Amino acid sequence: MADQNFDYDVLVIGAGPGGYVAAIRAAQLGLRVACAESRETLGGTCLNVGCIPSKALLHGSELFDEAAHGTMAKFGIKAEKVSLDLGAMQDEKATAVKELTGGIEFLFKKNKVDWLKGHAVFKDAHTVDVAGKDYRAKNVVIATGSSVTPLPGVEVDNDKGLIVDSTGALALGKVPDHMVVIGGGVIGLELGSVWRRLGAKVTVVEFLDQLLPGMDGDVRKEAARIFKKQGMELRLSTKVTGASVKGRKVTLTLEPAKGGDAEKLEADCVLVSIGRRPNTEGLGLHNIDLETNQRGQIETDHEFRTKVHHVWAIGDVIPGPMLAHKAEDEGIAVAENIAGQTGIVNHAVIPSVVYTWPEFAGVGLSEEAAKEAGHEVRVGKFPMMANSRAKTNREPEGFVKVIADAKTDRVLGVWCIASVAGTMIAQAAQAMEFGATSEDIAYTCHAHPTHAEALKEAAMAVTGKPIHI
Repeated sequence: MADQNFDYDVLVIGAGPGGYVAAIRAAQLGLRVACAESRETLGGTCLNVGCIPSKALLHGSELFDEAAHGTMAKFGIKAEKVSLDLGAMQDEKATAVKELTGGIEFLFKKNKVDWLKGHAVFKDAHTVDVAGKDYRAKNVVIATGSSVTPLPGVEVDNDKGLIVDSTGALALGKVPDHMVVIGGGVIGLELGSVWRRLGAKVTVVEFLDQLLPGMDGDVRKEAARIFKKQGMELRLSTKVTGASVKGRKVTLTLEPAKGGDAEKLEADCVLVSIGRRPNTEGLGLHNIDLETNQRGQIETDHEFRTKVHHVWAIGDVIPGPMLAHKAEDEGIAVAENIAGQTGIVNHAVIPSVVYTWPEFAGVGLSEEAAKEAGHEVRVGKFPMMANSRAKTNREPEGFVKVIADAKTDRVLGVWCIASVAGTMIAQAAQAMEFGATSEDIAYTCHAHPTHAEALKEAAMAVTGKPIHI
C-alpha cells in the first residue's frame, strides 16, 4: 500500500525505454506507480522517432536495394522493373511504431501504472506538477531522455524537409537527389544509408578524421572503406560553419577542421546529426536544488540516487552512453533499489550497434582504450570472408576482433563487423558478464554453419590457433 501522505510510491518522469521499464518493474514489485509523459504516445524518442522507425526504414531500404541492384539476381531471383513506393514504406514504418507504442500502453494497464499525460515540473522533492495538477510521490525518477544537439548556423526546419534532424529524416516524402549528412556517428550513418539505398547521393561531413567516434580503431578504418565502396562520399576532418536556403536547395559552407579556405556544397536535403543532449531543462530542477554538470547531465551514485533524497535519475540524463538498452537496464535497477532490493548495472559491459549494412557492433574496451588503461593485450581477429555462413550468403565484409588481457586472458572487448553483428555481440556481452577468457569462448562449441563461429575463431586467434585462416 502507498503511504497515505503520497499519491504514489514512485512517479517516473518520462516514458521512454528507461522510464516505462522503471514504471512497469516498480509496479511488478508491488509499488503504486505513475508515469508522466507529454507525448501523445508512450515509448519516448526510441519508439516514436528513433530506434524503431529507423530500423523499419533500414530493413525496407535493404530489401529494395537487394531487389533493385542485383543481390537477389545472383541467387536466381529475377525482380525486373523494381520500383519504390516510398509512401507504402513509410506506412509500414508507422504501423510498427503504432504496434509497439500501443503495446506499452497495454502493459501499463496490465500492471496498473497510471499514465499522467502532460509535461512534469518539480515543485519540491515529492511534488510534481503535471498539466496543472499536483501529484505527490515518495520517490521520483527522472527519465526524460535526450534531444538533438543543434548546430550553430544550421537551423533545422523539419516541416520544409530541407534541413532536418533525425526526426525529419525519418519522414521525408521523397528521395533527395543529394543528401548531406553532418556527423559521421551512428545516427548519421544509419539514416544516410537508408536514403543512399533508396537512390540519393549521400555525402557525410565529419569534423573528426574518422567515422564512428568511440569505436575500436580497426572498426573505424574499415567503416570508411566499406561506406566509400557503397558509394558514400566522405568529407572527414571538415566542419560546417553555415547554411543558406534558396528555393529547394541548401548551400553549406565548409572549412577544414584545423582551419583553411572555405568552400560551398549544395544539397537537396541536409541531415544534422552531431549528437544528442540531455533533456534536463524545464523540469524545475532549481526548485529542488538539483544542479546539472557541465554537459547538462544529472550526477547519481551507483544506485541511481541523485543528491536530493528520494529523487533518482536514469538513462540519457545521466552520464554514460545514450543507448536505449542501457536506460532499460537502469530502469529495472532503479525500481529494484527503490523497492529495497539490489539493482545493479554493469556499465563496463554495454554493447553498442550501428544498424547499417553490414552492422558494426562492440562491447567493452577498444584496443586503444585497453592500452590506455594499462592493460597488456593480446588480440585475435578473424575475417568474415573466411566464415562459411557469410561466404554462402555472399556477405564477405567485416571481421571479429577479440581483445584479451595478456596475463589473465580475460576478455576486455569484442568488436564485430558483419551482416548480423548486432545479434552476434550479445554472446560476447554475456561471456564478458561472466568474466570469460578468450579460451572459454574458443572451447565453446558453436553451431555450424553460423556467423557466430567467427567469434569462436577470433577467440582462438588470441592464442594463435584459428583453424580457417
